[in-house]
This record gives sequence, C-alpha cells and structure tokens, in this order.
Amino acid sequence: MKTVLIDILLALLVASSWLGAYGFARLPSALSRLHCASFVGAAGGAALTIAAFVSDGASTRALKTLLLLVLLLLTGAALSHAAGRALVLRDRNETR
Repeated sequence: MKTVLIDILLALLVASSWLGAYGFARLPSALSRLHCASFVGAAGGAALTIAAFVSDGASTRALKTLLLLVLLLLTGAALSHAAGRALVLRDRNETR
C-alpha cells in the first residue's frame, strides 16, 4: 500500500511538471508563463516532500526535503514577484 501511495505521489509530480511545461508553451505572455514556473515548484515540491515522508518517515532525508520545499516556496515567491514586477515595468516602458 505504501509503495502505491509513493507511486501516485511521484506520478503527480511528473504530471504537474508536464502541465507546467504545457502551460508555459501555450500561454501568450511572459507574465502568464511565470505562473506556470511557480506552479511546478510548489505542486511538484509538495508531492515530492510528501512522498519522502511516506517512504522514510521523519528521517533526515525527509526533513531535508521539507527544508528544501520551504526554501523553494519562500525564495520562489520572492523571485516570482521580482520577475513579475520587472515584466510589468518593461511592458510600461515599451508602451511609452
């Protein structure tokens, strides 16, 4: 049962990566595509972290994965905000 749950979580990780890549390729603007990159980090990272905890319990490896997820979410949010702001400012300067 545990192996099936891990397989499902890893399949969700792969599916979220493919969904993000598809959205990145299909969305029209850079600001819209930025959401896809953030989605892959958040959804994929969460699935991987849960899979690590299901597999190992509260081991050192699972806790490191959790720490990486928290850092990814914090830095990813700040970087996405900065990149989004830069894109908006670029678009404003192009319309002048």
